[in-house]
Amino acid sequence: MTATLAVSRRVALETLAKAGAAVLLTPLAAAAEPGPSPGPIFSQELPPVSLDGWKMTALEITYAPGEAGRAHRHIGFVFGYVLEGDLRFKVDGGEETTYHAGQMFYEKPGSVHRVSANASPTKPCRFLAMVFVDKTKPLTEPV
Repeated sequence: MTATLAVSRRVALETLAKAGAAVLLTPLAAAAEPGPSPGPIFSQELPPVSLDGWKMTALEITYAPGEAGRAHRHIGFVFGYVLEGDLRFKVDGGEETTYHAGQMFYEKPGSVHRVSANASPTKPCRFLAMVFVDKTKPLTEPV
């Protein structure tokens, strides 16, 4: 006997997005230094958006010692994971924070990313940004 399972497009896209994030982050989490507890390293409520017509783009960004990026806005939402070094980070409405290798961050849709910079004057900083956005929109826009 053959069974057929009907899955909505939204459920399928959400499942694919979660699976893609898991595939991307599994080797990174395995490479990170062990933390004090075996629990999750990050948990975030998601915005109430439909993922129909959306895509996820993963970008590896490297800042040289002391380098900083320009202020920008993401139309969609972003999950970031620091691969190496220390990242200074600030979005409107939040405090400036420094994230270290093995830590994650989140940017809600439409937030203005004011500070994105290498916190070290001597070592590089690398991080992975997973940008979820409507596929007809740019990943970022200037502010």
